[in-house]
Amino acid sequence: MESGHQAKLSPIRAFQVTHGGIIEHEADDSYLNCSLSDYHDYEPNLEFDDTELMCSTSFVPMSPDLLDLSREILPPSSSDGTIEENFEKELGNGPQSFVEIATSSSEYDIFADLHKREVVQVEGDDELGRKIIVISACRLPPSKDVHPDFLLRFLMHTLDKYVEQDYSVVYFHHGLSSVNKPPFSWLWKAYKAFDRKYKKNLKTLYLVHPTNVIRIVWQMLRPVISVKFGRKMMYVNYLHELQQYLDLDKIHIPSEVIQCDRMLLAKNPRAAEIAKEINSARQAALSQAEGPCSLVSTPAKQFGVSLQFIQQNNTKIVDSIPPIVRQCIEFLSELDAIETEGLFRRSPSAAIVKEIQRECNNGGDVSFRNDPHVAAAVLKTFLRGLEEPLLTFDLYDVVSKYEAWVIPRKARKVKILILEKLPLDNYKILKYIMQFLWKVQDRSCLNKMTSSNLAVVFGPNLLWPRDGNVSLQSIGPINAFTDFLITHQESIFII
Repeated sequence: MESGHQAKLSPIRAFQVTHGGIIEHEADDSYLNCSLSDYHDYEPNLEFDDTELMCSTSFVPMSPDLLDLSREILPPSSSDGTIEENFEKELGNGPQSFVEIATSSSEYDIFADLHKREVVQVEGDDELGRKIIVISACRLPPSKDVHPDFLLRFLMHTLDKYVEQDYSVVYFHHGLSSVNKPPFSWLWKAYKAFDRKYKKNLKTLYLVHPTNVIRIVWQMLRPVISVKFGRKMMYVNYLHELQQYLDLDKIHIPSEVIQCDRMLLAKNPRAAEIAKEINSARQAALSQAEGPCSLVSTPAKQFGVSLQFIQQNNTKIVDSIPPIVRQCIEFLSELDAIETEGLFRRSPSAAIVKEIQRECNNGGDVSFRNDPHVAAAVLKTFLRGLEEPLLTFDLYDVVSKYEAWVIPRKARKVKILILEKLPLDNYKILKYIMQFLWKVQDRSCLNKMTSSNLAVVFGPNLLWPRDGNVSLQSIGPINAFTDFLITHQESIFII
């Protein structure tokens, strides 16, 4: 499955890992049992009580009281968040803190504990700037300590920050046992709770290290799972298969999951051999990219390098603005492009974006295929690919506390921060981008992208910490700070 394509336009794809790489072919409705390999037919020894599943192999309708969540525990779901239906309102609400969503001190403690356990993590972006949400079953607390519905509410609280833009979910199944697993009836509740608002922009759900129990559950839910959602789910039997789609170096994989992967590979020599070949090829590619001559031989390179390198080596740069940034914004400033509905929100083909990156890094002419969504994705990819964020690592801790700043002093503090703390080249590029984004939000009646909507998209691409992982509590302040920059760009950028 190519996550960069819209599900409704793409044919169903299936992949098979071989010694020569990944073979892609058309598939039929068997996607409901799709997997990245066909030689994983055993299950780790987990303490999973699956008696409630084995009693029947077909889906049995549940009583209404099992299908409805308690309103005291889970509030009614909101609009599905489509552009046609309340897109601006949904994004304009902004993320909430634990304090705002918790209904009691004990509930706040539960959410804080789940956050500390790192049950749900936001692990940076993929190649197209889409957020990767990682859920680790091995980090779930015992069910007797935390009611599963609180876990669901915590998960919804996390996803609410990202569902209005494309995102992917990686679920590490290893570690789910009889101690921490929720009941089967809860799975159906969760599927109901995650309405179209959450499913619409989910590009791929990677289910890592699936067991026979997971496959049985999937078959039981098959009659009520939508076809579109089914296409987004992909079994991943080994970590080296996931490496084909995501940069695992940017994902904090629990040690228990890594150990499980090694155990599975030890049982399958063929898979272990393929994993070794893939890892060797990857190491060779990294060595070549980091070699002493790599930067010298490609002076036109703009993706995956520092702003300093671009400034010093690119002959096409004008007034500190990298050529690819200027090309993207000039293209997107055209009337037909800037008024495109959902601009910066929809993802084009990943293959096209990669091709443009290669063209750009080789110094060739860049073509956006007359598609505003391609140019928008390229701009986001450039920003996220910088070795240091445009707002610099030094500003992360300061901006993370933005919402605690005293309101009367916010404007002055933001202005001083931008004027005095940013390097001059960073300042010029930020000014150029913010002035453009102000023009985009000025046409929000047509493109549906208000300043708050744009902030949700651009905030994580302008600022992140040195370790690359933005904490859940920092996302709100970063987006609010970005919103302020867009709204007040005229008074902030005076030089």
